[in-house]
Amino acid sequence: MDNSPETSEAVRRTRPRVGHIQFLNCMPLYWGLARTGSLLDFELTKDTPEKLSEQLVRGDLDIAPVTLVEFLKAADRLVAFPDLAVGCDGPVMSCVIVSQVPLDQLDGRRVALGSTSRTSVRLAQLLLAERIGVSPDYYTCPPDLGQMMQDAEAAVLIGDAALRANLHDAPRLGLEVHDLGVMWKEWTGLPFVFAVWAARKEYVAREPRITSKVHEAFLASRDLSLEEVDKVAEQAARWEVFDEAVLAEYFTTLDFRFGPAQLEGVTEFARRVGPTTGFPADVRVELFSA
Repeated sequence: MDNSPETSEAVRRTRPRVGHIQFLNCMPLYWGLARTGSLLDFELTKDTPEKLSEQLVRGDLDIAPVTLVEFLKAADRLVAFPDLAVGCDGPVMSCVIVSQVPLDQLDGRRVALGSTSRTSVRLAQLLLAERIGVSPDYYTCPPDLGQMMQDAEAAVLIGDAALRANLHDAPRLGLEVHDLGVMWKEWTGLPFVFAVWAARKEYVAREPRITSKVHEAFLASRDLSLEEVDKVAEQAARWEVFDEAVLAEYFTTLDFRFGPAQLEGVTEFARRVGPTTGFPADVRVELFSA
């Protein structure tokens, strides 16, 4: 094998730049990568959903999870991986509205929006407006429940902060918790997709084989992680405030598929919010095909 600096540099340049959401909800999609050895094939960047979405759209990443709203805004430049997403078909546990009062009393009252995902924020606003029938006074802030509850009547949280609020903080403080996935499912009967995995179209055109390999690696990682979910939960619990049973429940509650039912949920969400969110109501979702 040629180990010259020139060859090493060429190999380094062809490694795909792949994003990784640093929330527990994505652990099953990445845990198996180390087991299969695929992790070494990526140049991995960890960040929040919001920042990864921006990096992908900007061209700083080749493949990454992207929040649904940002994907739909940039759908002309991105291709979604089929059968790979972070969503729910009912409860999600980690995308919630935490409130000091019943939701129908939030009209004109302050609601804090956690600053880590536009999709969950837009979903919460849609549900409050069209399902509950209220128009709160929204403002954006860091996802700190204690501070939010000092300044507002309710808060929208996602990810690990939402999971902590849902399972630990809100019950202790006597706050109401409303699961956004449950609210959407009861309202529409459909699954909800919070983030998809997507590649830049120009990267797919240039590196179709590598794109296909990345897609296959994530599918294999997800399947392995769900087969060994107790092991994933055991390892995650070493570093988290949640025990193994809670994490195993969480990982199996989440829906990591992106098939016809999930696409229908995306279509319905786009129809309802597209014109006021920056993309057409009939936006077309293009799926990657190897």
